[in-house]
Amino acid sequence: MFTGIVQDLGRIAAVDPLEEGKRLTLESAFAGSANDDLEMGESIAVSGACMTVVAWTDTTFSVDVSAESLRRTTLGTLAVGDPVNLERSMKLSDRIGGHLVSGHVDGTGTVRGIRPEGESSVYTFGIPDELLARTIEKGSIAIDGISLTCFNCHDGTLDVALIPHTMQVTTLGSKSPGDRVNLENDLIGKYVERLMEPHKGRA
Repeated sequence: MFTGIVQDLGRIAAVDPLEEGKRLTLESAFAGSANDDLEMGESIAVSGACMTVVAWTDTTFSVDVSAESLRRTTLGTLAVGDPVNLERSMKLSDRIGGHLVSGHVDGTGTVRGIRPEGESSVYTFGIPDELLARTIEKGSIAIDGISLTCFNCHDGTLDVALIPHTMQVTTLGSKSPGDRVNLENDLIGKYVERLMEPHKGRA
């Protein structure tokens, strides 16, 4: 479980093919002596997708990305040098600075536009209808693993406002119109939707 608060902006150091998937090696502050509690099998969110650490060195760690994850996320398009948002899994004693994020990506969206608004910027994202149906005005959504508040949620798009700090410490600051992003709907909303399914159409 994660909170959508990015802890490190890592970079892809290597991409190696597997029989069914890819192994990504990432340069990150999470590796090395500064984080000597990093463990084999630990969960780390890579641009919003929960991945398992399978190896590490003093400067890198590696994760294996399954074929399913490659189909459902943007991880399959990453190349050496690309930046990624990283967050280690939360502890029960941690503050939840964002919202509850599982790291299970629901689908992908596209940057439709970016416009300045004072010191901040408003990003418009195209989002699939089934994901848009689970959003609410001023609700939470994870975009590339970043906990954000969405608004203007209609007609296949939603907006988020990014302060300068968020643009500096996450990958969104380097995004351009046409770029794809990983999307995860609010976890509580998804459970409510599932529980209500047997009652659809009833008066």
